[in-house]
Order: sequence, then structure tokens, then C-alpha cells
Amino acid sequence: MPSTSTLFWVSFPVLLAALVYQLGVPAPILKLIDEQLIIKIIRQLFVTTYCYKSVRTHATGLPQAECFTISGGKFSNVFLDGTSFPIVKEGRTGHVIPGLWDGHGHLLQYGELMDSVNLFGAESMGEVKNRLTKYKLVNDEVGTSEQWLRGVGWDQANFKGKWPVASDLEIGEKFKDLYVMLDRVDVHCIWVSNKVLSLLPSPLPNVPGGEIPAKGVFCDNAMDIVMKYYPKPSKEMKTKFLKEAIFELNKLGIVGVHDAGATPSDLKVYEELSNDEDWSLRVYAMIECETRNSVCLEDAKKIDNPNGKLHVRSVKLFADGALGSWGSAMIEPYNDKKGSSGSLLVNATTLTSLTKEWATAGYQVNIHAIGDLANRLAVDAFESAFKTLCPESTPHICQAKHRFRIEHSQIIHPDDQRRMIEMGIIPSIQPTHATSDMPYAEKRLGQLRTQESAYRMRSLLALNPVLGSDFPVEPANIFQGIYAAVTRRHPRTGLDGEGKTKGWYSDETITLEDALDGFTINPAYAAHLEGKAGVIEIGAYADWVVLDEPLETMDLDSLRKATVKETWVGGKMVYRRPGPEEIPWGRDGDVEL
Repeated sequence: MPSTSTLFWVSFPVLLAALVYQLGVPAPILKLIDEQLIIKIIRQLFVTTYCYKSVRTHATGLPQAECFTISGGKFSNVFLDGTSFPIVKEGRTGHVIPGLWDGHGHLLQYGELMDSVNLFGAESMGEVKNRLTKYKLVNDEVGTSEQWLRGVGWDQANFKGKWPVASDLEIGEKFKDLYVMLDRVDVHCIWVSNKVLSLLPSPLPNVPGGEIPAKGVFCDNAMDIVMKYYPKPSKEMKTKFLKEAIFELNKLGIVGVHDAGATPSDLKVYEELSNDEDWSLRVYAMIECETRNSVCLEDAKKIDNPNGKLHVRSVKLFADGALGSWGSAMIEPYNDKKGSSGSLLVNATTLTSLTKEWATAGYQVNIHAIGDLANRLAVDAFESAFKTLCPESTPHICQAKHRFRIEHSQIIHPDDQRRMIEMGIIPSIQPTHATSDMPYAEKRLGQLRTQESAYRMRSLLALNPVLGSDFPVEPANIFQGIYAAVTRRHPRTGLDGEGKTKGWYSDETITLEDALDGFTINPAYAAHLEGKAGVIEIGAYADWVVLDEPLETMDLDSLRKATVKETWVGGKMVYRRPGPEEIPWGRDGDVEL
């Protein structure tokens, strides 16, 4: 049998069976064909070479290429084409970058949003009511005790700064007896109808780490009071949500997601579906126990799917709430709410204990932390864990193995920024949070605290930050995230917080290359998938995105509006933008034997 140095060794009977399966040719007929010809046919069935105008690889040895070969769902060769004529090269279409990863999103919730009322951008209570009414007109079945009317995206800042109340959801007779639950824009508060309140105990219990700022509004841990009664989606509904979410993400060039909080029961659904042919997304999931901030090792399960579509080896803990609802835990009180410093969802001792217990069991620990106090306690917890996990090693060496992360890393005291860099703690940052929060962040924090501590990006570049969107809290469009990181301007308007183009605290901008790293190779490392994801090199997953022009030649306005031409996962096209059919230039029969 001939050498297959860049492919794989298989026996002739296996090759024969594969050809029978692929083409439906009867085996007796195949026996009449020359063995070497059959082998060549088989190789061409399973190995394909693609050539484009340009290929950005993110590989150190060959940063720019023109062609690559796919074998078994992975890159088996990546090369510059030294044989084709210039006219052939000129005729190729498309510019390739590695498949994009969102370093912090919520997959199931993203799909659920598509079956909910979209309240993002609603600028008044009247607009919220109008959207709810329109949704109800075409979804008459929602609002029952079995299927509550759901929505997400409201912001009390658009209601003249006043919290909404349950009675605001009694929009005429049709809404009076409906079960309605609407998530705030940051998903750290819910607003419910009087019908939902009728299910709850009276008086309402006090919940540590939670707040009920108005009748019908529950924030952070207080949301658990309501969620106890919420009818959980069926497996069939979850399947629908997941498939819809994956389809939409593939359209955006996203081939992988760090799912920032999936319960063990949800992960069972993920595991089953990830073996299906139409599961076209790689998921690195963080376990979130049914009871938040607890240890559920008996329900947890590490997963390393052979097809590379699902990996589970991390846990999500929560230190505090969100800035927009004054829930992020601060060292000093808020500037616009002097009597409050936010709230911790778990005390420091418990956070450290949870971190050690999960890490000792072999799980990467990822802590949600928005406020500077929450970030300080997260760093403290990791530092204490290092002493237990690696008593004879330095924190930096220990971190290289465990890869602890802080999800959001949003407001970090300068002292703790230095500690993070010393220990190598990975910041997981969402660039569009800065541009969405800039209208009110300085009011909450004051100028000095904002300037020194908030929404760091360039200051943390040494830590190779993971970038994401936090979808559905923000749009999942990675090009908008890159734009926000590079300009510190809102991707929807192209303007900063003052309506100008300077950029909000522009000294924290990063380069296009750094931003692209944050959505490719950095998430790969933070998921223990370096060399497998976020890169086009031999042995990596054959995931890539085709664009109309190279990112580096786009002007900023084109960057924020960029769309994907094609998305490929495991060597299979999973999305193609509608338009005239085009086939990437390749070389017929370019198969290595």
C-alpha cells in the first residue's frame, strides 16, 4: 500500500467499504477495478484542498497561506501555492480567517430569546408595552401557567430612572391574568406580573445577595424566589432553542462558544445533540449547578467529545451582580447611590472554599466578577487555591495548568490588576459592554475610578484576554466586538459616549490583531484547546470563515458592518450567505497519496 504521510493508514477492505457506502456501488463490481485506482478515488472522497485569495492562519510558522487540505475534519496541510499560474490565483475568491470563537455567551438563553419578546433598545415604558402587545397578538398561547410570556432587554434607565412595577404589565384586559417574566438587559434582574406574584410566598423572604427594589422586580439571588415557580422548558423546546441559536451563530462566522453557565441537566441534552450531524458548533461549557455557587460533583461530568463539538471541564461561580442595576460589589460606594456598594452573591470564605473544592476535583474555575470588590475576592480565591494545589510551585506556573478565569473582569482596582498579571489569571472581557455602559458608567463610578479601574483592555493584554459578547445580553456579532475593542466606540452608532469619534477612554483600545487573537487563539488556550481551535495549521480542527476582503484592509465603518460569506466547521460548510453561487478555486485531483 502507498505511503499516506499526511493522511492516515487504513486497510484496503476498509477503503472498499467506504466507497460502497459513499457511492452505493456494489462490492462485486468494485472488485473488477484496479486497487490503486480505488484507493485514489477514496482519498479524493475524504480529502479536499481549498485555495483562496488569502488565508490568515494565526500559526507562528506560516502566518499567511493560500491553500489548505482537509482530512478527517482537520487541516492536514497548509501551504503557499507555488505551482498555480498567476491568472489562476487572481481568479480565486474570498479571504480566510480562522473560525471565530465567542469567549463568553449563553447558548440556550440565546435560542430562548428568539422565542421571546425582544425588548433591547426600548426607550420608554410605552415602547415596552407596544412590543409586548404586538408579540401577544401573534403568540396567543403564551402567558399561561405552563408557558409564561418571556422577554428580555428592558432597562430602567429608559423609564426616567424609575424601576418598573408589576402593575405596569397589566396592559388592558388581555394582559391582566397573564404570567409574564421579563429579564433586564443584563439578565441580573427580572420584572414579573401580578399573576406571577400571586404564586409567591407572602411576605417575601429576605435573600442574602439579592434585592427587591420594586414590587415585581427581583435582582440577583432574589430571582431564585421566582425561578422556583417558572415552568422549565421541555427537552424538545431546549433542542429547538439550541438548534436555532447554532444556526444564527454560524451565520456570524462563529464556530465555537464558551457557554458561560449550563446546568448538568442541560449538558445532558448538549451531549446527546452534539453527536448529531447538524450540530455545527464547538462548545466549551462551564458547569453551573442547579443551586448557584455550590458544589455538585455528583451531577457534574467531564466531557471531551471525540468529534470536538463538546468539551466540559470547567465550572462557573458568581461573585456579584451587574453594574447597571447597582448589583456589582464595589470597594467604595457608588457615586450615584451613596448608600450602596452593591452586593456579593457569596461571601469571601465560601468563594475561596468553592474554588478549592472544584479545582481539587480537576475543574477549571471561572468566576463572574463585575465590581472591584468582587474581582479582588476572585483574585484572593485563586491565590489561596494556588497554595493548596501547587504548594511547591509559583502561582504563575500553577496557573499555566489550571487556567483560572475571571468572567467580565469589568472593574478592577489597579492593585488587583497587577496581581492578576503576576499570577497570569485570564480575564474574559466583552468589549461591547464598555460601549453599552459608557452612558452611565462614569456616573456610577466617578471619573477617577473609571479611568483607573473600569473596562480595561490594553492594560490586560499581557494576560492574552479572552473576548466575547455575553450574548444575548449583547449582540453576538464578533465584528462589532472587534470594532468596539479597536475604537472604544459603539458599533451601532460609530460614536463614543460624547457623540464623538475619539473613543471612550481611548487609551484602552487594542489593535485589530490583538482583538482577533481575543476571538481565536486566546479562547482556544483558555479552553485547553490550543493547537486545535482558533488557528489554521496541521492537526487543528478544519474551521474557517470566508470574508469578501481582508479584515486589515477594511476601514472602520466597513469593519463594524462586516458580514460573513461562508462558515466552515470540521471541513463542512455550515453557512453560505445568499447570493450567486461561487466555488472556491482549488486544483482538481490535488490529493496526496
